[in-house]
Amino acid sequence: MRHALALLLVVLSFTPVFAQQPAQADIDAVVERTMKTFEVPGIAVAVVQDGKVVMAKGYGVRKLGERAPVTADTLFGIASNSKAFTAAALAMLVDEGKLKWDDRVIDHLPSFQMHDPYVTRELTVRDLLVHRSGLGLGAGDLLYFPRSTFTEDEIVAKLRHIPPASSFRSKYAYDNILYLVAGKVIEKASGKTWSAFMRERIFQPLGMRASNTSVKELRPGANVAIPHAKSDGVLGAIQPMSFDNNAPAAAINSSVNDLARWMLAQLERGAIPGTEGKKRLFSEEQSREMWSAQTVMPIKEPSKALASLRPNFSAYGLGWTLRDYRGFKLVGHTGGLPGYLSRVVLVPELKLGIAVLTNQEEGGGFEAPTWTLLDAYLGAPATDWVAAFKAEDTEREAKANAAVGLAASARNAQSKPSLPAGAYVGTYRDAWYGDVAIVKEGEKLVLRFSRSPQLTGELEHWQYDTFIARWKERSLNADAYVSFALKPDGAIGEMRMQPVSPLTDFSYDFQDLRFTPVKEPTSAVAKPVP
Repeated sequence: MRHALALLLVVLSFTPVFAQQPAQADIDAVVERTMKTFEVPGIAVAVVQDGKVVMAKGYGVRKLGERAPVTADTLFGIASNSKAFTAAALAMLVDEGKLKWDDRVIDHLPSFQMHDPYVTRELTVRDLLVHRSGLGLGAGDLLYFPRSTFTEDEIVAKLRHIPPASSFRSKYAYDNILYLVAGKVIEKASGKTWSAFMRERIFQPLGMRASNTSVKELRPGANVAIPHAKSDGVLGAIQPMSFDNNAPAAAINSSVNDLARWMLAQLERGAIPGTEGKKRLFSEEQSREMWSAQTVMPIKEPSKALASLRPNFSAYGLGWTLRDYRGFKLVGHTGGLPGYLSRVVLVPELKLGIAVLTNQEEGGGFEAPTWTLLDAYLGAPATDWVAAFKAEDTEREAKANAAVGLAASARNAQSKPSLPAGAYVGTYRDAWYGDVAIVKEGEKLVLRFSRSPQLTGELEHWQYDTFIARWKERSLNADAYVSFALKPDGAIGEMRMQPVSPLTDFSYDFQDLRFTPVKEPTSAVAKPVP
C-alpha cells in the first residue's frame, strides 16, 4: 500500500500543473526510482531551455560497491551521440568551403572503395552519415566491436569486401563503419585528425572542458563513471571499451555539464553560448541541413506499454534522428556501448534540450527519465514511464526467452557431430573479418577470433554439426551458434554463425560472416562418427 501511494504521488507530481519546469524534488524521485527499478548504479541528467542551463545533476555512484558519487561533471561514454559531433565538424568544413555535402567521397579519399564499383563512384559525403548506402544493419561492426586490434586504415580497406544487403539508397539500415570514413574526410579536408578537430574546434570553443575522445584519456581516480553490465544475470563493473579504431562513430566521453553547452549551441543554431551570436560553430543554414530529413526510417509498432510513443514520422538527418512527439518535432540520438547508455533530445520549438547518461545497459534507465521530463515540459498528461519501460523490458525478455526455449525444445540433443573433434580444428577465413581459429584445449574445442581478444570461447556441442560459442567474457551477452557445412567428400566446406538470443546487440553481426577453411585439417576427411 505504501509503495502504491508513493507511486501515485510521483505520477501526480508530473501533471500539467508543473509544465515548463518540474520541481527538482519530483525529478529526483523519478530518477531514484528509475535507478532502483533498472539496477542502474549512476545517472546524470541535464536540462537546458531558453539559452540557460535549468539543471545538471548526478545521481548514484560511479562504481557499484564504492561511494564516489556521480556529479554533473562525471564522464560517461556517450557512444553514438558522438555522431552528431562528427556531422557538426563536416558542417563547419562546408561553411568554410573545404567540402560540400554532395561531394563524392572518392574526390577526397581516392583509395576509398565499396563492394560495388557503382557505389564507390557515387557515394557522397552526405551518404556517409545517413544510413542508406546499402550496407546491412551494423555491417562490419565486428571489426571494432568488441574491442579489436584492427587499425582505422585496415577497417576502411575492408569495406570493399562487405557485400551490400540492399540496393544503393533504397532503404534505411543503421551502420557505424561509414562514420569512420567521415572522420577520414574531416582529416583530409581540415589537416587535423578527427580527435584534434573535436578538441580544438568544438570542445574548446564551447567550454566542454572535461570531454575527450578516447578511454586512454580517462585517468585513474578521475571523475569517471565505470560501465556496468550483467554477466550471467549478475550486475558488475566492466572495463570501458576502447572505440579508438572507429572514434567518429562512438568514442566521445562527456559529462552532462559539457553536454548542456553542446545542446545550447545546437538550439542556438550553431552560435556559441555566451557570445550573443558573434561566434559560431556552424551557420544556421548548416543547422537546418543537419536537422532535415535525409532518410526515411521505418516506424515500428511499439508494445502496448509504450503505445503513446509511436511517432507519425521518423527520419534520419545528418547525425541526428528526427521524429514527432505530442505535436512537437524532436531532434535527438541515443548511444550505447558496453556498460553505457545515453540519450540527447532537443525540442527546437521550445529551445529545450535534455541529456541523460547512465553507467548500465538497461534501456529503461535512460528512457524513463527522458520521457518523464519531456512530458513535464510539454504539459502532457502524466505517464508512469518507469513502469511502462519495465513492462516493455519484461515483455521483450519473455519473447526472447521463448525463442531460445523453442530452439532448445527442437534440439536433437542425442545427435552427434559428423566428424571427430580434431576435424574441426584449424584456421577459417572470412573475406572482410579475416581469420579465426578453432583449437583443442584438453578435450574441448575453443574458438578464437584473431583480432578480437574478447571473442574467445569454448564450443559446446548443440546438435549435429552445430555448436554454441560460449564466450569466456560473459558480460558480452552474445553467445553464438557455430554451424559447419560439409562438402560431398566429407571435408568441411563452410562455417557460419548467428546469435543465440534475439536480444544480442546488433553489432555482433555474426550472421554476416562466411568462413571457409584456410587449410584443410589433416583429419577433416576422417570417416563420420557412427
